[in-house]
Amino acid sequence: MPLEILRDVRSVKKRDPAARSTLEIILCYPGLHAVWGYRISHWLWQRGATLAARFLGETIRILTGVEIHPGAVIGSGVFIDHATGVVIGETAVVGNNVTIYHGVTLGGTSLNRGKRHPTVEDGVIIGAGAKVLGAITIGAGSQIGANSVVVKTVPPGSVVVGVPGQIIGNPGGTPSGTDQSNLPDPMGVSMQSLLTRVSKLESLADGPGTERVIRPPEAGVWHGEDFSI
Repeated sequence: MPLEILRDVRSVKKRDPAARSTLEIILCYPGLHAVWGYRISHWLWQRGATLAARFLGETIRILTGVEIHPGAVIGSGVFIDHATGVVIGETAVVGNNVTIYHGVTLGGTSLNRGKRHPTVEDGVIIGAGAKVLGAITIGAGSQIGANSVVVKTVPPGSVVVGVPGQIIGNPGGTPSGTDQSNLPDPMGVSMQSLLTRVSKLESLADGPGTERVIRPPEAGVWHGEDFSI
């Protein structure tokens, strides 16, 4: 247990540039407190004290905004950043050095008592608001974009975005890194392709010279005579 606590602190110091000191991390990081509370409740759960484990888990949820079922299995170096709204179900398995941002759910899609929550392998990054649902596996080093809904197994080293989640980069490759600001926009690419096709069809109907030029979005804004987001 002391070694796990040390690794938890180091994971925060390594992955959060806002962390200025070890004391600040120990006192001011609710995600870290939630993981520590989970480790105690999991210890109780493994020894058959299920009611005490659940009661401690609910207490930790009230104090930190993070709900981790004591039956879940969480590895070392897991960093829950900003904490609020994170839910990790009973049969979830989270590997080592995983980063989870606020609003993430590792949930189930079945009422069966068996394995019904995700397995998240080492080094995965799950963006804010993402939902990973069902007895699926998120391969090591993958990155799940913010607000994605993932319901299918993801190969190692993948980048997943969208609803439902689509693999749009590096399947089976090496870890994708930590920067989520430059994730591809599959919806935007599809929209640009669709608008270009519509423009070509309109030019065929209206005659030569009527085709519009569809430009890709700039700073998230689409351009066109009658279309903008």
